[in-house]
Amino acid sequence: TPAKRLPKALSIAEVTSILEAAGAPGTTLALRDRALLELLYGTGARISEAVGLDVDDVDLAVEDEDATVRLRGKGSKERVVPVGRYAREALAAYLVRGRPELAQSGALNHGGLFLNARGGRLSRQSAWTVIVKAADRAGVSAEVSPHTLRHSFATHLLEGGADVRVVQELLGH
Repeated sequence: TPAKRLPKALSIAEVTSILEAAGAPGTTLALRDRALLELLYGTGARISEAVGLDVDDVDLAVEDEDATVRLRGKGSKERVVPVGRYAREALAAYLVRGRPELAQSGALNHGGLFLNARGGRLSRQSAWTVIVKAADRAGVSAEVSPHTLRHSFATHLLEGGADVRVVQELLGH
């Protein structure tokens, strides 16, 4: 079998434009989409880990530096990763102004963090679509997938001088 090619990392400018192109500004879904993309890029989470998050897995803390998210990875291995300022702000905005509105439309009240328009948990496919549409709106021509954001997260940390072992830990490797 041919070796799996790693996705090419996006430039920081490309990532920024994708994050800024999330959803129609001011809408409930835009708040959700921005929070989702900021979380994916800001933590290096896998798409399945992100859509599997419950509200209780997010600790936005009072002190910026202490915000964390508990990700459940492959083989139900858990890891707690720090959440940076941009992801923290996007999550806070979504939790206050976006999620309550989406939760109202769902008969089932559960703890899922990212909800769809019907109040159910966002699916992997829908999350994937959010990313592809944002990349499209941003005019990023490179092929973009959830894994591209994960790979870009790791690449940008390493380029910034982060320790390889630290980055592996953050990725759950």
